[in-house]
Amino acid sequence: MTVLEQMGKNAKEAARGLAPAGALKNKALYAMAQALEDGEAEILAANAQDLKAAGENGMSESLLDRLTLNSTRIKAMADGIRSVAAQTDPIGTIVGGGVRPNGLKIEQVRVPLGVIGIIYEARPNVTADAAALCLKAGNAVILRGGKEAIRSNTRITEILRAAVEQTGLPKDSIQLVEDTSRASSVEMMQLTGLIDVLIPRGGRGLIQSVVQNSRVPVIETGSGNCHVYVDDTADIEMAANIIFNAKTSRPSVCNAIETVLVHRDIAEKALPAIKARLDEKKVEIRGCERTREILGADVIPAVEEDWATEYLDYILAVKVVDGIDDAIDHIARYSSGHSEAIITKSYENAQKFTAQVDSAAVYVNASTRFTDGGEFGLGAEIGISTQKLHARGPMGVNELTSTKFIISGSGQIR
Repeated sequence: MTVLEQMGKNAKEAARGLAPAGALKNKALYAMAQALEDGEAEILAANAQDLKAAGENGMSESLLDRLTLNSTRIKAMADGIRSVAAQTDPIGTIVGGGVRPNGLKIEQVRVPLGVIGIIYEARPNVTADAAALCLKAGNAVILRGGKEAIRSNTRITEILRAAVEQTGLPKDSIQLVEDTSRASSVEMMQLTGLIDVLIPRGGRGLIQSVVQNSRVPVIETGSGNCHVYVDDTADIEMAANIIFNAKTSRPSVCNAIETVLVHRDIAEKALPAIKARLDEKKVEIRGCERTREILGADVIPAVEEDWATEYLDYILAVKVVDGIDDAIDHIARYSSGHSEAIITKSYENAQKFTAQVDSAAVYVNASTRFTDGGEFGLGAEIGISTQKLHARGPMGVNELTSTKFIISGSGQIR
């Protein structure tokens, strides 16, 4: 039996103990949050080692930001766990049913998925978020982070496991794969019967690799090739502010925009205003021919690959389009299905955009950076599902459950 097979077996046993845990799960979650705050010095020391190694390996500034922990972020991780504890426990909730003419009582109730495997990249906060959400929903979790964050993830996991065990729940409710080689992720994808569902969280390459190669069912999340379309009726100042926020507030996250589409009738006025804001953060623009005519030759010529790229950096693709239909066609071709926005004063165009753009979150006159479980009032989330089966959009506690039917009778036979 391999190490991962043993972890899967341990997780299965732990999951059976979590399903009926009830209020004990909240006790464990509050203990986990406190343990993170108490272990801040140890976590930051481990993170410093990760950052040193990443810097030596030439990691970009935006990816270093994703990897970095500090007191504020650890406090946010702990508060996130507390917010999960404060949510209503979905397990056992009756979501449907009734009494049949023959007297059978049918109840459809929420139950845990079982064992969830999560493969993710260089964001150690995911370790705490995923552990908390899975535990609240009664699931055991096997975490497999990237090599860049292995020291941070290891220390965080050790702290969380100890807190869980102290409250009487199985410590193997939370496990971390310490082997960060490709072989470990490939093996996770083959653990049918031990892992019930895999959730990849990271860039497009990681997600597509899991989707295409996994024998375990996959919930596809998060690559964010997100767009803003500036309609011909748009308020230019609003457009510039939204684009600035959606690109630069945190470019390394999946709800940051990667492409701006501008109606040709407003382009000569809108593009200079947009560029002026983006210049504040030295955003590199890769533009179509018309964009370069308006903004000048210092704009890098866009190539086909730019329209499909999730940069996760201070880089933005810009294209002048003929109108809303052209914008919608472009989004349909290149979007990852995460988040898109239209800036417009036209009710008709807003309705058309929201009806025809097929993404998990579609905005009118607002930044895509709001695509987040907390911002939507749903609590913490494990990622943004960009698929249509099981869950779509922010995946919170409820989305980490399934249902089963419980049928009560008094001797009925068919």
